[in-house]
Amino acid sequence: MGHPERIVPAETSAGILALHLKRYEFALPFCAGADVLDVACGVGYGSARLAEVAARVVGVDRDEEAVVYARAHYASANVEFAVMDAQALDLPDASFDVICSFETIEHLPQPQVYLAEVARVLRPGGVYVVSTPNAPATTHAPPNPFHAVEWSRDDFEALLRSRFAEVELFGQARILSRRHRLLVRLDVLGLRRRIPAPRAARAVVGSAPTAAVTAADVVIARDAVPRASELVAVCRGPRS
Repeated sequence: MGHPERIVPAETSAGILALHLKRYEFALPFCAGADVLDVACGVGYGSARLAEVAARVVGVDRDEEAVVYARAHYASANVEFAVMDAQALDLPDASFDVICSFETIEHLPQPQVYLAEVARVLRPGGVYVVSTPNAPATTHAPPNPFHAVEWSRDDFEALLRSRFAEVELFGQARILSRRHRLLVRLDVLGLRRRIPAPRAARAVVGSAPTAAVTAADVVIARDAVPRASELVAVCRGPRS
């Protein structure tokens, strides 16, 4: 399986896009009427989604080409984009009510430096919403070559608590049929990830293939953490 690192809606299957947009939808209640920073915004589709409820959204990404695309396709009266390094944010102290950053921290060589920047830019009563892959054990040699590190649940929570007084942990997971859940439990060797299943087999398990997943097929909840593909955290009380 490949590792897509830049999601462009026009070039991405509806299912993959739904998995990524689900995290932005989860963040919407925190962003209502707020000044929001979207770190590693990519081509900007998620920033535009947050801007539907936010007072203002600033999307930043270190990839100049992605920012050019974002400005052309998603900039509006309350959305702007800038080229910026997540580990050196060129932004004033305490300038945002909400900071969102999805599937970013695992790419960074200095995650502690990045979290210090997030804590600096976030207002004292603000909220940081972050996601990362859920690894069974923390590794600095993950299978995805674009990732510097992937964390276990406990290590990810400990990392966030080093900079935030409050951390609530959620899990993002597919809603699977009973038959599909049983097959996952029986597949102790992880063969389902290595060998593509034939179409007939996919029909038997009763769950939609990834390319056809919708937001309704995905949940982000506290009780989903044990089976989550991604961890999602809501952090408050930034520490300088």
